Amino acid sequence: MTLEDHLAPYAARSDAGQGRRFPEAGHASRSQFQRDRDRIIHCSAFRRLEYKTQVFLNHEGDMFRTRLTHSLEVAQIGRSIARNLRLNEDLVEALALAHDLGHTPFGHVGQDVLNDAMRDYGGFEHNLQSLRVVDTLEQQYAAFDGLNLMFDTREGILKHCALHNARELGDVGQRFIDRTQPTLEAQLTNLADEIAYNSHDVDDGLRSGLITIAQLEEVDFFARRWREVQDAHPGLTGRRAVYETLRRLITVLADDLITTSSTLLADAAPRDVEAVRLAGPLIRFSDATRKDATDLKRFLRANLYRHYKVNRMRVKASRIVRELYEAFMQEPVLLPPDYQDKSGDVGKQARKIADYIAGMTDRYAIREHRRIFSLEEL
Repeated sequence: MTLEDHLAPYAARSDAGQGRRFPEAGHASRSQFQRDRDRIIHCSAFRRLEYKTQVFLNHEGDMFRTRLTHSLEVAQIGRSIARNLRLNEDLVEALALAHDLGHTPFGHVGQDVLNDAMRDYGGFEHNLQSLRVVDTLEQQYAAFDGLNLMFDTREGILKHCALHNARELGDVGQRFIDRTQPTLEAQLTNLADEIAYNSHDVDDGLRSGLITIAQLEEVDFFARRWREVQDAHPGLTGRRAVYETLRRLITVLADDLITTSSTLLADAAPRDVEAVRLAGPLIRFSDATRKDATDLKRFLRANLYRHYKVNRMRVKASRIVRELYEAFMQEPVLLPPDYQDKSGDVGKQARKIADYIAGMTDRYAIREHRRIFSLEEL
């Protein structure tokens, strides 16, 4: 009996598929996907997620989510759903923990600035950067660059990928060219990510005072959960009422995903992973719950992500990233030696600068900006 004998026939198995780019012997007590998860947890890019923005900058408060706590929440939600669907929990966990490794400081604003700055040199996508981190940038093993992860893990990290980039990635980018599906574990992790950030962004938004319960009650999906809590616990207020509401919200989303996906899988009856790739998406919310989740997402976009206080910090953050990039491009000698390209190729130098900036935490980017532009910093 192996560690993966309990899985459904359409689940990903670490003893099948295309394996690792650099062959390695198996491990007696861990599956290959468990080894991937462990390598991700121990890499330096994972540790830096502790100080990278989700919505609120790291220094704005100790209680707000960071990329690290977000990734852990995605892993918890993803594993719970995977167990119910008899999918590979270890692959889901590896994908959840790795999906933000390439994220820039200051959240999506950092990515947008770098993508604009790099438009003549291939652009910048944080999913592609996450793959670059695990394939190349981590430098821990004697025999290879990167973490030498399994193909299914590497492919699943790429939630999005532009076609011109996919064509340069070989086998791991082929599904974007062929328009086929990734593993069920990758499909699941993408939606676990959405469940996690919708719920915890509501929590952080309320904690920050930028949104209110009164505003959220205009969103029917939230209002229904809030009324359930009030009916079950009359007079409950404050953080306990918020937590009780959000845990119900997560449960509704996760249960619907399990029920809907179970029905789709039973109807499609894919024989194996290859049949999954040729089918349509099989891990989905019901239409009604998809609408509920979308309504909540739209509320957050309009009332939290575009709040004027968030916009103020977004403008400051974009200026920091843009000015760092421009300074390094004009004067590469300002970079640490490992990030100075000696070939004279401007595109290669630009990519090294993007690697350097993307690897920064929020506070390191702020400090590096001060070192370069403030006369009071040395």
